[in-house]
Amino acid sequence: MLRIITLNLNGIRSACRKGFMPWLEAQGADIVCLQELKAQADDLDHELHAPAGFHTLHAHAEKKGYSGVGLWSRRVPDAFHEGIGDAEFDAEGRFLRADFGKLSVISLYLPSGSSSPERQEAKFRFMQRFAPVMESLRASGRHVVVCGDWNIAPTALDLKNWKSNQKNSGFLPEEREWIAGVLATGWRDSYRVLHPELGEGCYTWWSNRGQAWAKNVGWRLDYQLATPELAACARTAAVYREQRFSDHAPLTIDYEYAI
Repeated sequence: MLRIITLNLNGIRSACRKGFMPWLEAQGADIVCLQELKAQADDLDHELHAPAGFHTLHAHAEKKGYSGVGLWSRRVPDAFHEGIGDAEFDAEGRFLRADFGKLSVISLYLPSGSSSPERQEAKFRFMQRFAPVMESLRASGRHVVVCGDWNIAPTALDLKNWKSNQKNSGFLPEEREWIAGVLATGWRDSYRVLHPELGEGCYTWWSNRGQAWAKNVGWRLDYQLATPELAACARTAAVYREQRFSDHAPLTIDYEYAI
């Protein structure tokens, strides 16, 4: 069984202060995809550079305290790739790919557009640039899973208050159309394969405003999109909410797949 966990940390050092590492050590994960490190290489202590039992890859943003992704694996990757070949976004540390035999695992942090109209335009640029990357991966003949914070709730079933959020970043019609287009090329949402009804247990992000976490007024922004053969191997999928390491929650999926 292959266990993959994905989590937007909203700061790796902050998440560690909230107990992330002891929790992770108990999960038996084979691969861990992390987003929003908010740290440079020099900011990471030995435990985070070389966590026990893991080989680590990090793509740091050039801007301090911003973005960044990580990919930790029990097995040393056969190869790895950083970035999507776009200088604007590669400088923000948003994409890491590791290959293990015929399997490719990707840690992705798609931009958020909620902070300003300028960042929403940047998000649209990334989406336009990333769609061909997804098409190329899908056509590669490899087993691929893209794990991460997609910053898009795909349908009305993926957030609590969908009616009032139709003009907000993360649930704009253009964003939903884009992710639907990605899925139409053959990608499968591994969580939804196992939980087609979705429901309130699917949420992975909650605003820090008001009582969103306490009342479970959430969004499903974190998912694992897999090629069909790999998605068909998914056996269990769960969002962990017993502890809070971030404004996101870890998503764990087990695949009947050996690497």
